[in-house]
Amino acid sequence: MPDSTSRPAAPRGLRTTVMPLDGDQFHAAVYNVVRQIPPQRVTSYAKLIGMPAYSRHVGQALKFLSPNANPPVPWHRVLSSSGIVSSRGPGTDGASRQRDALVAEGVDVTTTRAGDFKIDLRQYGWFPAVGSVDIGVEVEEEGGSEDDDAAQEAED
Repeated sequence: MPDSTSRPAAPRGLRTTVMPLDGDQFHAAVYNVVRQIPPQRVTSYAKLIGMPAYSRHVGQALKFLSPNANPPVPWHRVLSSSGIVSSRGPGTDGASRQRDALVAEGVDVTTTRAGDFKIDLRQYGWFPAVGSVDIGVEVEEEGGSEDDDAAQEAED
């Protein structure tokens, strides 16, 4: 099992670049951005930090969020890209708790014929442009620095 400093692997079948954050930095970035989602607004796992290929990792970061996080992280404002509150599996009440928290903020939550909780992303969506939200951690530029390039040339 990978340790907390390993980089999450990209989902199979997708061509992506390596995530420029280690596991702890990624979790910190997720929590920092979620704290910026305004009340009565929601966003999706895929759009949260501008790395759509890592939406499952966003979900995992929120799954491992401490209930004592300070400042608090309004995890309930993050949904699937279709506006559905993600199920936490049979016998859990996470989806109901998420719905209740959203309703308490004034977000309209409907129940689909399948019994899922759904939010209208056109009305309540918060999707700032990629790069316009402070993720709270330094991201190293892909491709390295000029010093790295000079060192590589010296080796050649």
